[in-house]
Amino acid sequence: MNPLDTPIEFLKGVGPVRGELLNKEIGIFSFADLITYFPFRYVDRSEFHTISQINEEMAFVQLKGKITNLTSHGKHRTTRLSAKFSDGTGIIELVWFQGIKWIKEKLTNPGDFVIFGKPTIFNGKLNIAHPEVESLSKFMNEIPPGLQPVYSSTEKLKSRGLDSKGIAKLTQKILSNPQIFFAENLPLPLLSAYKLPSRDEAIRNIHFPENLAKMQRARARLKFEELFFIQLRLLQTKILVSKKIKGHPFLKVGSVFNQFYAECLPFELTNAQKRVIREIRKDLGSGIQMNRLLQGDVGSGKTLVALMSALIAIDNGYQAALMAPTEILANQHYQTISKFADKLPLNIALLTGSTKKSERKPIHEGLLNNSIHIIVGTHALIEDGVRFNNLGLVIIDEQHRFGVAQRARMWAKNLIPPHILVMTATPIPRTLSMTLYGDLDISKIDELPPGRKPIITRHFFDSGRARVFAFMKEEIHKGRQIYVVYPLIEESQKLDLKDLMDGYNSITRSFPLPEYAVSIVHGRMKAEDKDYEMQRFVKGETQIMVATTVIEVGVDVPNASVMIIENAERFGLSQLHQLRGRVGRGADQSYCILMTGNKLTSDGQTRIRTMVQSNDGFVISEADLKLRGPGDMMGTQQSGLMEMKIADLVYDDVILKSARNAARNILEQDPELNLQENGGIKKHLLKIQQKKGNWGLIS
Repeated sequence: MNPLDTPIEFLKGVGPVRGELLNKEIGIFSFADLITYFPFRYVDRSEFHTISQINEEMAFVQLKGKITNLTSHGKHRTTRLSAKFSDGTGIIELVWFQGIKWIKEKLTNPGDFVIFGKPTIFNGKLNIAHPEVESLSKFMNEIPPGLQPVYSSTEKLKSRGLDSKGIAKLTQKILSNPQIFFAENLPLPLLSAYKLPSRDEAIRNIHFPENLAKMQRARARLKFEELFFIQLRLLQTKILVSKKIKGHPFLKVGSVFNQFYAECLPFELTNAQKRVIREIRKDLGSGIQMNRLLQGDVGSGKTLVALMSALIAIDNGYQAALMAPTEILANQHYQTISKFADKLPLNIALLTGSTKKSERKPIHEGLLNNSIHIIVGTHALIEDGVRFNNLGLVIIDEQHRFGVAQRARMWAKNLIPPHILVMTATPIPRTLSMTLYGDLDISKIDELPPGRKPIITRHFFDSGRARVFAFMKEEIHKGRQIYVVYPLIEESQKLDLKDLMDGYNSITRSFPLPEYAVSIVHGRMKAEDKDYEMQRFVKGETQIMVATTVIEVGVDVPNASVMIIENAERFGLSQLHQLRGRVGRGADQSYCILMTGNKLTSDGQTRIRTMVQSNDGFVISEADLKLRGPGDMMGTQQSGLMEMKIADLVYDDVILKSARNAARNILEQDPELNLQENGGIKKHLLKIQQKKGNWGLIS
């Protein structure tokens, strides 16, 4: 057995109790897990300061000198230990509130000490609370000079002596074992081309670097390695799908598509839409299953592209299905597609969880006898009872909202898997899309239909509410309608937020009947009540809709020209952008007003500034990635791909592109990884695949 596969409890100094804690707290089960638990920062223990040099602005200082005047204060839980520390240039107080007995015993030894900690001011004097302390002789003999690793720990681990220092000691034990060697998993030509150190050198220098330069090289190597294997797996899947998984060949563009283009097209297609349709058309005619991600900003015309793709399937004798994550969104797609295609000889059906039993039977029969050409629905489409005559194209809206296993069930609806078109209205940053969707071909609709005016976004503090109300009245007198969105339904004692009910009462007082009518919609309402209020707004019977974020998707009212978002600082950038996209759907100038409290955090200021300055969803998504990180942006992690130990998609985009290029070049030359020089890659890849379920073939 490889020594690195040894369970962690068998490492000297761990044992069953500590081993179980390491399992539960930070997911460390083996020696290999501990070795890949990397430091998140380093402290420089090579430099010594003098007391006369230090001030409270310094992050950490290291001093050597003598400890005097060791004194205990208080009793029981309020006990603290203080000492004077002198190095000949001055005196500073040291203080401890925990571990006092152990510290006392340690400090009674004669001789000089080395202390390390953060200087602060207390009662006008410099002191260091809970410094690390070591005798000078032990420090010189046992603590390696230079950069010392700092590891994340937890309170439970610290209570068992497994703070950062304890984890470092365990790691050092593994690395000092002469039987431990980290075999290379990248070919030598690749290391040479990208000037990367060996794996063994990188792992040793990531934990205990000899100097700053070696630490930086080690981090670069391990980031490259991590991203390389992620990209390799994605590209392998892409190649496998393109070579082995046949697709229905849609060989013609026929009468239905041409009739739609000539008679039903609601507006001239943008150049971006034309480009994307050409890309989809090429895929559909290739005889290989299409797996394409369609990215497009709010209002860019993705649904129209999806419909035209479905018409190609229909012209070739196949059916199409569009699956949406919510009933509201499924209903909107159904209504939009039905309106677009009302002159065509098509049967379009809607199937959701709310579809009555009496209505389901004819839908099931229509799908089986091919009389239904397009089915729009929710998760209801993947139920066992839903079977198709000849399903050729599946369009999935907001893929990340569906589980992988759920999507896989759509494959079973046909002997030959249908073509897959995935749509998202959340523009995805380049680095994130390369990692999450690197196995798909990607199309972007990066321009809005003609005639759309950019939405004007303004920021107001609560003190400017009177001006906002006056503006609302002006817009209503022009015949426009207004959304007012709140983050909560009821007042929260923990968060100082405007709540929906309070806002509704305030607006009804300020906008009295009969001149102004107000709808209210939130997630706790019954479906029929929610639909009733929404329909009142859609028909223009109410001028203002007060709502929570349930209207983030699924409401399309071209006459609504103003979106007011209360407590905008509490929303993420992606959500703010989605909410803003509810307006600007007609020919009139539209506005988004961001209301905030007077005090904004640095992140809050960045979000508001970004929204005011840009309408570009891709610019906003890049800013969101930097603020929130990739895990937060995507919600549920995609097949474990986001579980990265050292790479950072926000800052490592250059390394990511290099790793993807390297993986592509290797697979082009050696698709099966059979060359001797690629043996390390193949072995490491097998180990990764054994640890994780392979959902790679599921689009």
